Amino acid sequence: MSHRIPLKNASEAALLDEQVFYDLAKDPHLKELQFFENLRLHSSGCVVFQKTFKCDEAKKGYRTETIYLHKLIAERYLGHKRVGERKLVGSLNGDKLDCRLENLEYRSRSVASRKRRSSSKIGYTGVYKENNRYRAVISVNRRSVHIGMFGTAEEAALAYNKKSLELYGKLGKINVIRSRNLPLADRAR
Repeated sequence: MSHRIPLKNASEAALLDEQVFYDLAKDPHLKELQFFENLRLHSSGCVVFQKTFKCDEAKKGYRTETIYLHKLIAERYLGHKRVGERKLVGSLNGDKLDCRLENLEYRSRSVASRKRRSSSKIGYTGVYKENNRYRAVISVNRRSVHIGMFGTAEEAALAYNKKSLELYGKLGKINVIRSRNLPLADRAR
């Protein structure tokens, strides 16, 4: 069962496992911070608690406490899965508000980079417009590898998806195809 937590600065809500929510709600430090009452949506799309406190007279100044919800949950419940290069926490379904245990995993920096959302003007990772055609490229060992030239951005994105699956399996980035011009079976590839 899941528990929804409204965010302070957004209409969305964070999603947690019911048991994880109740365990964290009992934590004395998180209670003192009013952790769940002060969660907000960070500009990165993650759920974060961030509060600045005035230090006592001896220290002077201010201190800021920042706690990312997905990292807190992973550290407490999935720490045994943090091995080797896998030190970053990511969401399997791409929804950073979904902090359920089944959706969190530790990733290496290279996998996290591949899974990151595209900032491409075209809207697809690895797809670039050149004149009236679309080039598909993928990064392999820090080098760009040309996949091919295509008539539409969607065709190039499908070619990228195929190559990504071939090279990286489930750890590869897959573009979600938006076009209605393609058959349904091709959009899912």
